Amino acid sequence: MTAVGNGAQTAGRPTRLPRSARRKQLLAAAQEVFVAQGYHAAAMDDIAERAGVSKPVLYQHFPGKMELYLALLDTHCDAIVAKVHEAMRGTNDNKERVSASVRAYFDFVDHESEAFRLVFESDLRNDPAVRQRVERVEQGCIAAITDTIISDTGVSRAHAELLASGLVGAAETAAQFWLAGGRQVPKAEAEALVAALSWRGIASFPLQGESA
Repeated sequence: MTAVGNGAQTAGRPTRLPRSARRKQLLAAAQEVFVAQGYHAAAMDDIAERAGVSKPVLYQHFPGKMELYLALLDTHCDAIVAKVHEAMRGTNDNKERVSASVRAYFDFVDHESEAFRLVFESDLRNDPAVRQRVERVEQGCIAAITDTIISDTGVSRAHAELLASGLVGAAETAAQFWLAGGRQVPKAEAEALVAALSWRGIASFPLQGESA
């Protein structure tokens, strides 16, 4: 197994990295191991070897395997929620907002790192700390879309949340189905299909000030 690069070599010894850089390096190594092996099969020995560091160095930054896994989850959960927020804020065109939201999920599952497996396919989903983070993704994405729907249509929060959950569920499920099926439909076309389906439903709700 090839070690993740650990900096320049000096007299046969690795250069001491700043703490933030070392943490980033360890997280990258851990992600590769967790994605390949799952949480239960992965060992701290594997992660240390992948990072090219000793186990004591690994434990200086993360007291245990769970803490390392949760740190990765936090990173990727925050990233997908941020992408959906960006989709809502990036334009006033609601059709493009729907498209950008769908694209955020397809980009996430299609990334070469396969980090989506940590969020959507974790073998630890029954663990309370992991479940809380996974639920935070869904709730955060739904909240971002809900606020936009309320602002634009004036429907009640309960109605807006239901609509938002439908969009989030469709995007997440379709993206994973597309990937598992071997990307038989070109990515851009797949995104457009799912966005069109979602937009036809949401577009039927008039904007505030418009008649139904």
